[in-house]
Amino acid sequence: MAFSKTFPKTIQGTNYPIWEEVFLNSEEEKEVEELCRRVNYQLLDECLREAKALAIKHQINTDEVQAELALGLFEKRSSHVIFWKESKAKEKFDKENKK
Repeated sequence: MAFSKTFPKTIQGTNYPIWEEVFLNSEEEKEVEELCRRVNYQLLDECLREAKALAIKHQINTDEVQAELALGLFEKRSSHVIFWKESKAKEKFDKENKK
């Protein structure tokens, strides 16, 4: 099923927006998912390196502590795929309504 998101479209002369639904086609959806995967992979790698440095600095350097620190950092920094899809839909909406 295609991803969709609804956005308010303001019309001059009215106080109420018209809600417009924007759909991502399967190609756009796959593109966003792949971008999200790549970014999250790099982010997790960065979190693992930082967790190791923190564990060594604070003399709590065990594999378990490093993994817990990295996971905590990653969860705080990572974005969910749905956020990426919503951002892509908003970009598409803005582009279509800029005319």
